[in-house]
Amino acid sequence: MTETPIGWDGSARPSGRTETTRELDVPGLRARATAIGARDLTVTVTPQDVPGVVLVEVAAVRPDDRLPERLRVEWRLPCTGATAYWTPDTGARWLPPSWLAPRVASLPKGAPVGSLVGTGDRALCTFAVGEPVLPVSIGEGVVEETGEFSWWVEHEGPSLRLLLDLSQRHFADAVRGCAAWWATLLPPVAVPPAAFEPVFCTWYALHLAMTAVDVERLAALAAPLGFGTVIVDDGWQTDETSRSYATTGDWQPAPAAFPDFAGHVARVRALGLNYLLWHAVPFAGDRSAAVAELAGHSLAHLPQLETYVLDPRSATVRSHQVERLSAAVEKYGVDGLKVDFIDTFARTAATAVTAAASPEADCATVAEGVQKLLAELDHRLRAARPEVLIEHRQDYVGPGLRPYATMVRATDCPHNTAENRARTADLRLTAGPLAVHADPLTWHPSERPEQIAVLLLSVLFATPQVSVDLGAQRHEQLAALRFWLSVMREHTDLLQCGEFRPHRPELAYPLIEARHGRSLAFGRYAPVPVPVGGDWDVLLLGNADADTLVRLAFDRPPGPLAVLVQDCLGRTVAEAAPTVDGRELALHVPLGGLLTLRR
Repeated sequence: MTETPIGWDGSARPSGRTETTRELDVPGLRARATAIGARDLTVTVTPQDVPGVVLVEVAAVRPDDRLPERLRVEWRLPCTGATAYWTPDTGARWLPPSWLAPRVASLPKGAPVGSLVGTGDRALCTFAVGEPVLPVSIGEGVVEETGEFSWWVEHEGPSLRLLLDLSQRHFADAVRGCAAWWATLLPPVAVPPAAFEPVFCTWYALHLAMTAVDVERLAALAAPLGFGTVIVDDGWQTDETSRSYATTGDWQPAPAAFPDFAGHVARVRALGLNYLLWHAVPFAGDRSAAVAELAGHSLAHLPQLETYVLDPRSATVRSHQVERLSAAVEKYGVDGLKVDFIDTFARTAATAVTAAASPEADCATVAEGVQKLLAELDHRLRAARPEVLIEHRQDYVGPGLRPYATMVRATDCPHNTAENRARTADLRLTAGPLAVHADPLTWHPSERPEQIAVLLLSVLFATPQVSVDLGAQRHEQLAALRFWLSVMREHTDLLQCGEFRPHRPELAYPLIEARHGRSLAFGRYAPVPVPVGGDWDVLLLGNADADTLVRLAFDRPPGPLAVLVQDCLGRTVAEAAPTVDGRELALHVPLGGLLTLRR
């Protein structure tokens, strides 16, 4: 043990308190643990079931001041063969320099996980921290002086748990292994089948200019197309149509637009659709009635949004929000809530002038307050509707939120196929049992049906959401939508619930595959060969690239096949029954089309 740790470029800065450090014995790494504010520490390194995966547990011993202990683990390895650095933030997959400011993950924002990816999608080193609520500081990046990649993680508390994966397996398997480990630290999560049904959302179609008549018209068109849920987004609670949050916080239906809200909800549900209602849980707007009571219990005022961000550590805030949000289920009969802007709690807390804005704060951190708020809301909602549907959104994607949600959605990226594909794929790796939803797909009224199919294919491995004026679509546009929704509904288990591997993160996943039982599915987003391995009876491939010549590379001759090629409308383009004695097969699949192979 050394009282003064050696200086590592890219490591955390000294705290100014007592720091006690111990070197760690993890094969392939230079690693050490530090207790801050303690005179000793204990460390255990436990191999896990997967070779190359270890659990590091650190505990502070003999605290020496009145401040809470902090624990830190640092490690590094040679940065050789690295092609990308994966985090749940869906940013550029570059290798960051170690001198960048650390990111902070906590219950309201982010997730404490990352993976250094090498050639062939191998995970060179993947980590996850077992702290689902409190803020975790994470430093990560290339050390210019040594050519190494370094990490450090640190959080407050007497103990720290860190999972390290050096197994060299596919990075998706390593990250999903971390997500599975988180599940062992949390209560079990039950997700109803309705969470995986296609969603029609009002946001891009109507924005704030909506009425009950508008919503019911679109719902009546959505149901026969294959949608199972309608999300009524921002606008139901206000007669204003500007992009402002000044009227949030009261959470009462706009009387002119929705004169009989319970009756309106009942009419939509009578179509066979679930009904979810949008709420911005941190906000009390400048022109709301609630602001008079709640402004004194806020973290900050956001003048550009015309709203206060409330302090969830306040019992007054929690009581108000739980009462108003639960009324949507209890009073109006909706099936669930779209709970928006949870990450704003964390963003505001990080920049707020005071750390205790509410005089009645009953916990130390905003993250703990958010957990209390969501737990109280969840208890109330499930008492009224046990299979309530709750949508969360990037960037609040951490494991600590799983008990309070049934689905998690990609953040806003309208018209952006590559971004929606990458975001939903990233969410699939960390969401555990939650249904992963796309940001609502939207398109110009003149869009070709092939490109509408490409939009749907970009989120083939997620629950699709769509937000366009369905009444303004041409027959061919609706046909493409209807066909691909039917495919996604028929193969939900394969596409959304099976083994999942997105390839080449540094290229935004040009190929994605899923497996469930003896069925395989591929999404092809670039002119790349498609490797087909293992045992299978059914293979689906959606082609989202303008290069229509699809090259399949089998790990063994597949033998007799039944081949079906369909275009973006579901019309048969080709059928054949070849016997393939070699390991390669090339077929033309039109843009937005579907290839089905059966053995």
